[in-house]
Amino acid sequence: MESYSPGLENVIACETSISYLDTGNELILLRGYDLMELARKAVFMDVAGLLLDGSLPDAGERAALMDQVRGASSMEKEVLHLLSFLPKRPSMMDVLRTGISALAGFDPDLDDRTEEGNRRKAIALLARVPQLCAGGYRMAHGLEPLAPRPELSYAANFLYMMTGRTPSELEERLFDQSLIAYSEHELPNSTFAARVIASTQSDMYGALAGAAASLKGTLHGGANEAVMELLLSAGTEAGMETLIRGKLAAKERIMGFGHRVYMRKPDPRALLLKEALTELSAVRGDARLLSMCVAGETIMHEEKGLHPNLDYYAAPVYHLLGIPTALFTPVFLAARTAGICAHVMEQHAHNRLFRPRVRYIGPRGLRLAEDGGKEGVLRDGD
Repeated sequence: MESYSPGLENVIACETSISYLDTGNELILLRGYDLMELARKAVFMDVAGLLLDGSLPDAGERAALMDQVRGASSMEKEVLHLLSFLPKRPSMMDVLRTGISALAGFDPDLDDRTEEGNRRKAIALLARVPQLCAGGYRMAHGLEPLAPRPELSYAANFLYMMTGRTPSELEERLFDQSLIAYSEHELPNSTFAARVIASTQSDMYGALAGAAASLKGTLHGGANEAVMELLLSAGTEAGMETLIRGKLAAKERIMGFGHRVYMRKPDPRALLLKEALTELSAVRGDARLLSMCVAGETIMHEEKGLHPNLDYYAAPVYHLLGIPTALFTPVFLAARTAGICAHVMEQHAHNRLFRPRVRYIGPRGLRLAEDGGKEGVLRDGD
């Protein structure tokens, strides 16, 4: 009863068949598959089907799933209209959280917790969260939202709605890989928050909105935006070295390095995105961001023994793809939506309410003074 682990570190909070960080073998498992192999050989819609349905779809099942996503992509005009009333420069994660909450009010089967009902909600969210990301940003900048184009893939559509241009095959492939890399990662703060909310028998929209609130923090999803700000501030490879060494001397945290689970092992997802950055840099004929990132990685390994995590290399990749920095974290949530929805479905199917205890370190035995005394005056009890 008195066992205490700050931050619940190494505490097993639930059983799951969705994903596992097998750090001993340096694998991220998604329903038994190596996430890195999925990122290299599959597409995001395959991974979404794997997460939601429990098995990797074949070509026909993938096409059917994509048709379902397209069929659920019609956004209620009232939701986008609501977003237009928000302040013009809020955090885009606040816009996204508000949009997800608003969607709940238009779902006639909001309280349906069956597997079928939850899957339908997951498909709807998979279709609409990218639109909330892109549309919310465009409206905040005086632009009309772009409707998804049925002939484009999920990744290509997402990029198109954010940037206003049809991506190249290379851009589509690398962005699709990044969505897979972000798609699921066992039980980070946002997924745990969603499961805690779902354990009360709250609905999927509420659970995902809670995950969005969690993901906004710079110690979780906001790290990719912080990395891009670091790169833009540094400007050059030499500037990157000066900036990082200065921050280390001032004992400031360098975002994009280290991980609670991986600790001092490399994040395999970072290696994947580093390859993507190398490819994009070669096509663009500009390796400046790549050289800056490599310089920062070298310094952090030499000085702190830390390796980059996914956010470190995702940031420059997204920048070169033309994605606004303010959308880096919303893209993270959009990619993670299928994974979070899978966890909500699993929680509802095998539920136990989360209700941990605390280690109390406050005072005991305080009593009100016998004469009542002044307002709020207490004295120690015997």
